[in-house]
Amino acid sequence: MGKTVLITGGAGFIGSHFTEYLVQQYPNYQVRVLDALTYAGRRENLAALEGNPRFAFIHGDVRDRQAVQQAMQGVDYVVHFAAETHVDRSIWNPDAFITTDVYGTFVMLETARQIGVERFVHISTDEVYGSAEQGAFTEQSPLQPSSPYAASKAGADLLAQVYYRTYGVPVLIVRPSNTFGPRQYPEKLIPFFTVRALHDEPLPLYGDGQQRRDWLYVGDHVRAIDTVLHQGQIGEAYNIAGGNERANIEVSRLILHTLGKPESLIQFVQDRPGHDRRYALNDSKLRALGWKPEADFESALRETVLWYAQHPEWWQPILQEQVEYRRFVEQWYAARQ
Repeated sequence: MGKTVLITGGAGFIGSHFTEYLVQQYPNYQVRVLDALTYAGRRENLAALEGNPRFAFIHGDVRDRQAVQQAMQGVDYVVHFAAETHVDRSIWNPDAFITTDVYGTFVMLETARQIGVERFVHISTDEVYGSAEQGAFTEQSPLQPSSPYAASKAGADLLAQVYYRTYGVPVLIVRPSNTFGPRQYPEKLIPFFTVRALHDEPLPLYGDGQQRRDWLYVGDHVRAIDTVLHQGQIGEAYNIAGGNERANIEVSRLILHTLGKPESLIQFVQDRPGHDRRYALNDSKLRALGWKPEADFESALRETVLWYAQHPEWWQPILQEQVEYRRFVEQWYAARQ
């Protein structure tokens, strides 16, 4: 049966990959993207879908009730990616994180309640749990965020749960680990370090570089969201783990090795405030639905790094034209020297 799906933030990194996936996998689905095209949202991320009669792009902000109301008319499923997502920026200037991640999610949920959608998937993050000193977080673990970004996402999670419990909005929540792949905005560790290494610039690594993250390839991530969208139990949260726990310094060395650059480019800098030491997720609940990650980390990382090396036309305009991006990088890391 055909469905109409609204994807917010679909011009961003994971959102654009999920949009492409959904159009390709479900030929009877109509897919709409609502995106404000802020600094990390790029229309060219959806270039492969331009002209497809089953795809429509709507330029609008999730904080705009009228825009959301219009975009959600006739929609069966909502997949809500739209958010500010960079921890460093949230420490530098938390305002947009509260208004977009919390208030924007409220607008989406309230509109979904009024319209009566069939399913509403809220995309969260593993960072809502805080740092895992040992073991792995389950969906029942307490939310203990360590940054304004993580707090804004935790607030959105709680709103989503309340809209299910109070109003019966058919909410599902996913909490993925650190995701990587092509088309990720170059403020996140892997693309940021890759682009800097391509320019033979220092890689500013926080603290001792031993912070550990579980890495999830974007292709595995979008399949997991598909699984939860179609098979998940309404009202439940699902962790998405990559099964690739690595120290940041190890990932940095792999990037440099792939590009044939010296490890001397690694520059240890002052750690950021509230930096979680380790993330780890137990995703047995999701695996029980039949999903599991397929990507080999080293191979996927190499392919991702080489994608940036081979597609400078994608990221060079960001470095050259986005004054705010350069200003943030310069001011943030100048304070860490």
